[in-house]
Amino acid sequence: MKKKYILWLYLFLFVSMLDIFFTANGESAFRIYSKPLIIISLWFYFYFNSFEVKGTLLRKSISAALIFSWMGDVLLLFPNLFLYGLGAFLMAHICYIIGFKISQTNPFVIGQVNFIRLFLVNLPIYILAAFVYFLVNPGLGNMKIPVVIYLIVIVMMVTTARERYQKTIPASFWQVFIGAMLFLISDGILAINMFFKPFPESGVLVMGSYVLAQLLIVMGIVAHFKDKR
Repeated sequence: MKKKYILWLYLFLFVSMLDIFFTANGESAFRIYSKPLIIISLWFYFYFNSFEVKGTLLRKSISAALIFSWMGDVLLLFPNLFLYGLGAFLMAHICYIIGFKISQTNPFVIGQVNFIRLFLVNLPIYILAAFVYFLVNPGLGNMKIPVVIYLIVIVMMVTTARERYQKTIPASFWQVFIGAMLFLISDGILAINMFFKPFPESGVLVMGSYVLAQLLIVMGIVAHFKDKR
């Protein structure tokens, strides 16, 4: 079984590099073969590597996040389906929020909350999101409401990842948190390229940060439940 799930990880890495190569060389037509394989191979890696949490909400939420991400990847291959792709990734982030929330110690215990401290800790995340919105806002047009909703949800996803600090093992926290931040950065670059100012390096930067984000999130979640054995 171990060899089986490692092969899926190798496939993920191979098709990710292949897709980035196609992106860098402007071979958009070939991406219809490479891009859909990226997340589906990562999902198979997660599936074969998570039998000890079979049937749990954690496994279901992370699986759902990956499946919605795969749907988003496929839909975004077609520019006229951008809004549907955005919706698929919105659902992926909601599923990740659920997964991040339950993959921590005593996730639903409500203690004393210092809202000023919480705001200051999350401030760098808010500043990054606000900066992206400041740049893209003039060019959003009728996409303003969907983009604002999406931005709020992805910020919630990143802050939920940050919330896991000292509530899981360090390896799990840092991988998930860095992955979540890279997801925000990837989407920020995509938004800037689409709604503010296109630049030639955007495709490689978007895909490079995106695949690394997804990999780190999955590896971090796996590290969490492996530690609980």
